Amino acid sequence: MISEQYTPDEPIVAIATALVPSALAVVRTSGKNSIELVSKCFSRPKALNDAEANTLVYGWIIDPKTYEKIDEVILAVYKAPKSFTGENMVEIFCHGGTSTVLGVYQSLLASGFRSAQKGEYTFRAFINGKADLTKAEAVREIIGAKTDESRRRAANRLQGALYTEIKTVKEELLKVLASIEVGIEYPEDEENFSETFDDSFLKNIISKLKILHNSWQAEKLYQDGAEIVLCGKTNAGKSSLFNLLLKEERAIVSDIHGTTRDFIESYVSFDGIPVRLFDTAGLRETKDEIEKVGVERTKELISHSDAVLYIIDSSCGFTDEDEEFLRNFTDENSKTSEIPIILVFNKIDKAGFLYEELKSNKTVPLEKLPFRQNIKIFGVSAKTGLGVQELIKATAEIIQKSCASVKDGTGLGSERQKDAIEEALESCEHALLCTKEGFTLDAAVHDIEDAIASLGELTGEITSSDILEAVFSEFCVGK
Repeated sequence: MISEQYTPDEPIVAIATALVPSALAVVRTSGKNSIELVSKCFSRPKALNDAEANTLVYGWIIDPKTYEKIDEVILAVYKAPKSFTGENMVEIFCHGGTSTVLGVYQSLLASGFRSAQKGEYTFRAFINGKADLTKAEAVREIIGAKTDESRRRAANRLQGALYTEIKTVKEELLKVLASIEVGIEYPEDEENFSETFDDSFLKNIISKLKILHNSWQAEKLYQDGAEIVLCGKTNAGKSSLFNLLLKEERAIVSDIHGTTRDFIESYVSFDGIPVRLFDTAGLRETKDEIEKVGVERTKELISHSDAVLYIIDSSCGFTDEDEEFLRNFTDENSKTSEIPIILVFNKIDKAGFLYEELKSNKTVPLEKLPFRQNIKIFGVSAKTGLGVQELIKATAEIIQKSCASVKDGTGLGSERQKDAIEEALESCEHALLCTKEGFTLDAAVHDIEDAIASLGELTGEITSSDILEAVFSEFCVGK
């Protein structure tokens, strides 16, 4: 359990940067007597011990046993409570060679520090009142952000936007609770109070909680991302478009049919949404056993995707094979029938197709197909980039439609937070029902108190070891 792993105040040390060759690295310490312990393996102990808070000290880290110089360093000194953890801290900035970093780290262990556990620094920030649980989780989110938009949303929570929203809702709940308890204090008026109770405040709270609850779908999209598959017949230009979207030459491009025999994947941003993009083997009948496996893998990827970009060579036009694939793809009995699909006519620079004609469907004989109204059509050139930005934007909008939240605004950052809001919402809705159905006011009070407790679990004002374990066990060492 987390209480057994973490011992508050105990001096801890961790390598806070990746242990790979680099220009600089950071070794982080925190806890009781951390400044004095670092001075035991520092060439200028008096300068460090006398240093004021938020200052830098230059010197060497030395082996406390052999007095051998390990590395020339800069120390950043922080003093409680004005530090990340709320404790005394020293961060050592050293050269980034792996042997050098490990030498600094081992010297600090020999001076009396113990190795920090995962998330222990952020845990100390939490228990010392430097951050609530929403901010603590935002630290993990911002480290794992895959796009600028993901980072912006996490930074919004790190600044306290979600905490402020929850605090406001709790204060409103306390006002409703106080008004009900006034009625309970005067039992002779309780029946009249129940009839005249103004439930507009409670309805407003429920509305706010619903918005927060629904925001999780959008936030999860920006954290985890979406899976998009590029598919189509051989030589349609899938790999060329894949490379263009990635802005690097990842996939082999050739005029030879069947060049791509297995899928290639990479992350890319679609209008701020992290997208796991797949370039796949061309869909066609083939006698090549290896290519057959690639085609089957393409179909399997499609069945689990969030959207499909079906690429068509516009110089060849819309073929019977394309129609057959789309019919099977959108068949109501198929597990792919609900997956959004976009027809992408590639090589429009080569074919001379007009983009406006493509948008109006004049060049595509889809009138006979029952799913015509559910398919978006775009024309692009993977060679010149024509139409690609419009395609990216439209694809992002299609993916966002599955989310109930608007793009901007405060949202939830974890499933744990979503569950807590869900519990608070259920309690508030039951409290509203109590006031409408003639239950005693005590029942509504109990529900509102439960809602306040659920919100307290979300921010960390009410905690259990299981909640803390779930939050901090996913952090990296050094954070």
